[in-house]
Amino acid sequence: MGFSLHLTAFETENLPALFRDWRQDTLGFLHHSLPKLIVIVAGAFVLMRVWRAIVHRIASLQEKKLPPGLRAQQVRTVASVITSVGVFIVLFGAILQALPLFNLDLRPLLASAGIAGLAIGFGAQTLVKDFINGFFILLENQYDIGDSVRIAGVKGVVEAISLRHTTLRDDDGTVHTVPNSQITIVSNMTRDWSQLALKVVVAYSEPSERIVKLLQEVGEEVRHDPNFADDIVGEIQVPGIDRVGNGEAEYLMLVKTRPNKQYAVSRELRRRIKECFHQQNVQTAGPGKVYVMDQGVQAS
Repeated sequence: MGFSLHLTAFETENLPALFRDWRQDTLGFLHHSLPKLIVIVAGAFVLMRVWRAIVHRIASLQEKKLPPGLRAQQVRTVASVITSVGVFIVLFGAILQALPLFNLDLRPLLASAGIAGLAIGFGAQTLVKDFINGFFILLENQYDIGDSVRIAGVKGVVEAISLRHTTLRDDDGTVHTVPNSQITIVSNMTRDWSQLALKVVVAYSEPSERIVKLLQEVGEEVRHDPNFADDIVGEIQVPGIDRVGNGEAEYLMLVKTRPNKQYAVSRELRRRIKECFHQQNVQTAGPGKVYVMDQGVQAS
């Protein structure tokens, strides 16, 4: 108890000196450090506003040069990333300038930050790779929202793109979320135009010139149909026989369409070919055979 009373008395005797030290430190901070701190904060604020304005202006100019809706999402995303990086650099620099004003030694803090950053880096390698891949996917415009693509073994229509992942929806409605770090090869089936290849199988005995002529007539009908004229971007080609065997002959039709329009065009072609062959009494290859098969869809 005596030690406690002695300590309290000691503190009471030195309390005025402690207040004087605090007062001197506070006055020194207000006279010398506070103006510098205000300049640092104001400067950082101005730099961030200027940086945001510059990036926003450049992004707006880039969007105006593009057709409506084309890559607008990508331009805005890349602009957002650049803005965030610039703001982080400005804030980090301002913090480094402000800490010495509070008599804080930066060396231990930087050492701690380096160790923590190293540990986080080892634990977040995949996340960093996601962001890097996502940035280059957007920057290089490898695919857009609405494109039909195959990535990481998954095929579907792109519904959303971010730096972290890409969201696809396949034909049966299933949603796939693919981390960008898993994307090594991008197969875009709806870039600029799509090519539809139809296989038309008929009996071997049917005259080749007759079948080619009928297919060309059907192709011209569809190409000049007002409902499909805007979807077909080139002449419908009928190169001729693609395969012969087992009492049948297989003819090839090639159709170039606008992106994502090949499915409607192919259904209409199949319908008209069936009706045409039925009216012209074209023989099928045999029981259980069909007139038209899809070979696949190619894109460029």
